[in-house]
Amino acid sequence: MLDARQLEALAAVIEQGSFGAAAKALHLTLAAVSLRIKSLEEALGQRLLVRGKQVRATPAGQALLAHARQLRLMEADLLASLPGRSGSTAGTERWQTVSVAVNADSLASWFLPGVAPALQQHGLLLEVLVDDQDHTHDALKNGDVTGCVTTLATAMRGCVAEPLGIMRYRCMAAPALLEAWPTSAAARATGLAHRLLQTPAVIFNRKDALQDAFLAQHFNLRDAPYPRHFVPAADAFERALELGMGWGMLPELLLAARGKREGLQEVWPGRTVDVVLYWQHWAREPLAAQRLTHAVREAARKHLVQV
Repeated sequence: MLDARQLEALAAVIEQGSFGAAAKALHLTLAAVSLRIKSLEEALGQRLLVRGKQVRATPAGQALLAHARQLRLMEADLLASLPGRSGSTAGTERWQTVSVAVNADSLASWFLPGVAPALQQHGLLLEVLVDDQDHTHDALKNGDVTGCVTTLATAMRGCVAEPLGIMRYRCMAAPALLEAWPTSAAARATGLAHRLLQTPAVIFNRKDALQDAFLAQHFNLRDAPYPRHFVPAADAFERALELGMGWGMLPELLLAARGKREGLQEVWPGRTVDVVLYWQHWAREPLAAQRLTHAVREAARKHLVQV
């Protein structure tokens, strides 16, 4: 049976990034934290941490971190359910932190507005890790989060993958940039591809593959070279498009919420890229995580295109 104190010491070192910071957070000496980690590693017969300038978890350490976080939530649920404890806590004790990984577009458009009421109602604190929707599942696999919005349809071990719906993207650019571009349907099929490859694209970050998906889906162009700007901030990304720096993909939800983004036009009206999203989460969820999952499910049903 795992020692709770050793497990908490391991989680603290991973979360704080060093033994010294973990000792301070746990109000222990550095030697005490080191001893607990060493004892846990000896009991399990394997390394749980990679020591270095920045301490990081091994695969076994990541699995134990996920287990420790799940235990925290379960313990909080248990304490809240004990007779005489309901409504008696004060300050930070009534709050529970739930960690999630979400792509920036979902976070800005439907995720936060959808879950905000549940967070307030149930006393939940949200810790968000932002990553591309094709990569958020790595955080769940590593034990960094309890759930993620992802494009991965296959449930990972110990998890459930629930289909949320479709996030629809449109190719947008500033009107000045499109003035000399092909306008007729026949010209678009041939000339537009050339224009796109000769004009810079505005891309969120190097993990963002939406522009490549647009070229592949509508022009059968794969691995095509074209100039690129990388702007990893939602507002700045849209501002770069408005300034005519290039063409890029914007979610339909944000376009609708912001009045079709005054100053932007669709490059090829009606030609979209659909991204199917899933909510992956632990199969055995503590009550706090269950409440968040319910809120995510309802928010997606209201805002995303349903399959």
